[in-house]
Amino acid sequence: MSKLHITLIAALLAIACGKGGGQPETAAPAVPSGVKLHGATETTLTFQWNEVQGASYEWKLTSVESDARTGTVSQRNVTIDKLTPGTAYSFSVQAVNGVGKSGWSAPLEVATAGSKPVPGTFCVDAPLVVEVGSGATLGTSGLIQVFRADGTQVDKIDMADMAKVKMLEDGTMVPAQKYAGGMHTFMDKLHSGDATRTVHYTPVRLKDGKLYIKLHSDVLEFGESYYLTVDESVAGKAVEKDDMPFTTKLPYFTKIAPPITSLQVKPDGSGDFCTVQGALSFASTLGKETEVTIEVGEGTFNELLFLQGKDNVTLRGESREKTVIAYPNSELYMEGSDNRCLFLAMDCNNLMLENLTIENTFYAQDHKGQAETLYYNAHTASFRLTVDSCALISWQDTFLCKGEVYVYNSLIAGHCDYIWGYPKACLFEDCEILSRAKGYIVQARVEDASNKGFVFLHCTLTAANDVADGSVYLARSGGDSSVYDNVTYINCSMSGAIAPVGWYTSPAPTPSAPTATSGWKEYGTWGVSTASRNAYGRMLTASEAEAYSSKAAVLGW
Repeated sequence: MSKLHITLIAALLAIACGKGGGQPETAAPAVPSGVKLHGATETTLTFQWNEVQGASYEWKLTSVESDARTGTVSQRNVTIDKLTPGTAYSFSVQAVNGVGKSGWSAPLEVATAGSKPVPGTFCVDAPLVVEVGSGATLGTSGLIQVFRADGTQVDKIDMADMAKVKMLEDGTMVPAQKYAGGMHTFMDKLHSGDATRTVHYTPVRLKDGKLYIKLHSDVLEFGESYYLTVDESVAGKAVEKDDMPFTTKLPYFTKIAPPITSLQVKPDGSGDFCTVQGALSFASTLGKETEVTIEVGEGTFNELLFLQGKDNVTLRGESREKTVIAYPNSELYMEGSDNRCLFLAMDCNNLMLENLTIENTFYAQDHKGQAETLYYNAHTASFRLTVDSCALISWQDTFLCKGEVYVYNSLIAGHCDYIWGYPKACLFEDCEILSRAKGYIVQARVEDASNKGFVFLHCTLTAANDVADGSVYLARSGGDSSVYDNVTYINCSMSGAIAPVGWYTSPAPTPSAPTATSGWKEYGTWGVSTASRNAYGRMLTASEAEAYSSKAAVLGW
């Protein structure tokens, strides 16, 4: 028999026995061999191995510092991305065919390139700090950028936008002209649930040879790695990719079983957040009705604030004197009461402010310019705000409110209509009402004649040392006959700065002839004579004053 015949017979026997090309598989594949690291960058690892005939592959990458990564490939190599620089990993691969899977290859211990970021001690809302030297100045060109470890940009500040702001003496930046819409990188959007508030802010400050960089709100995430770059033209020192890697920390509340009911704000980074707005924004994600207390430590927080549609929030400072929220805003910068205030709280029922100072630091030589410190904008008249042991300070229009409000043991300071608005009832009890210049304390725009409006019970009306006697009026009218000037003072001490006639009469209030339940009213005033009060105010009798004599009487709660 020839060699050709023998070869043909062998081939036929092989086909009959199910062997050779195209034959059905009868066994699981072998474990891949020759597994090796083919390449590594700061954020990627590439592996390859010897081919296993007729198989695809499953792989896994593990690290003690992160969850396992897994995947499948048809070829004998894989590149895994979005990894952490300078971090050790373990890689294994197994082969898969129609019969089954091989065992895993022996673990291959490898590491990404670069330096591992500083451990996560950085709050998601803390400023980034760059040493630039005592002689540094801010430029008007160049970029400040923040990237994820994988190179994805998450924020940018363009110093060319300096042209759109003016810098105050303390380094705070405000709009050079009244904001007319649009966005640039020296503006920010504060988040509260699905709502946003557009504000001006100060993204960069120079202080004591350091450049402080405040990123835009909510651009960083918990437990993520990033790096900063700064062009030399920003402040005279370049920051390159590898110079400032950082990792944001997981806040303390992540270690507590839900529901989350308490958040900590500390400017030194030892709390959950470094800014008050960071905590307010996060509180808005916890459910409308969930009770949340935000504990704010000692320090001065230079920021504007926003909360909308979130009920049952308590914002509690460590002390009124040492927990201060201060920033300038006014109608000269932003149009409308929603925008020109420091703190906008909109449709937030059962909001409580305790043991802190909020000051709108806007200043004009003539004290003009509407500049609310707090605007409690409750579209539902029964929504409640409590202010306990706080200080609210501005010049014009300090405190604007709607709904039902209780202010206790607090300081309210200003000079022109510095308590005003549309409340159903707003009671000030045991408060100091401080006039910083000549002007008017209250302007009421109460929407129903039977509503109590503004009531002052056992309050002390004081004035700054340079305020002339007789130059401050208890109230003036907005001149709108569709609303009511319901203002009542009960058992209040008044300084000589209060005008002897009491009430400012041009324009005349509504009603011009007050009753026991509507208009301008007074009872039990002491410290000054009330003999010269004009007829636009009513002196209540003891029985008439009972309706304003307690929190329960005024607010019903």
